Amino acid sequence: MAATAEREGKQARRVRPLRAVPEGPVERLCNFACMVALVVMLGVIGVDIVTRTLLNFSFEVSDELGGYMLVVITFVSLPVCQVNDSFHHVEFIQSRLSARGRAISHVVFDLLSLAFCAALLWQLLRFEMSSWRFDDHAPTYLATPLWLPRLAMVVGAAALLFSMARTLAADIARLRDRGEPTGSRHEP
Repeated sequence: MAATAEREGKQARRVRPLRAVPEGPVERLCNFACMVALVVMLGVIGVDIVTRTLLNFSFEVSDELGGYMLVVITFVSLPVCQVNDSFHHVEFIQSRLSARGRAISHVVFDLLSLAFCAALLWQLLRFEMSSWRFDDHAPTYLATPLWLPRLAMVVGAAALLFSMARTLAADIARLRDRGEPTGSRHEP
C-alpha cells in the first residue's frame, strides 16, 4: 500500500506544468505594484510602531492604509500567479491523464475561469461606478474616497482577465501541438 502511494506520488511529481507562460509587461507591472504596495505597508506599519513605542503617539492610519495595500497586493498579484502557474491544481487527476488529456482539461478550465473572471470584472466595475457616483468615503480620519482602493480590485481583475486570455491562447497552442492521434488525420 505504501509502495503504491509512493509510486503515485512520484508519478504526480513528474507531471510538468503545461501552463507556464512568460511574464509580459502587464504581469511585470503588476509584480512591481505588489512590491511597492508591500514596501508602503511595511513603512506605514513601521512608522506607527516606532511612534507608538518611542513617542506614545499613533497616526491611527496604519490599519486603514495597511488594509488598502493588502487589497492591492491581493488583486494585483493574481495575473502574476496565473502566468507563473501558481494556483492550486488537482494533480492526482492530471497525473492520470495523457498529455493531450491534460491539455484539453487546461483549455476547458481556462475557458470556465475566463468566463468567471469576466463576470467578476463586470461586477467590480459596477461596484466601482457606484462608489464614484455616490461619492463614498471611508468613515476614518483619512476619509479616503472609496473608489481609490476599489480601483485596485478592478485593475487586478482586468489584468487577470488579460493574463487568463494569454494562458488560454498558450494552452490552445499546446493542444494543437499535441496533434491528433496517429491515423486520425484525413489526407485529401
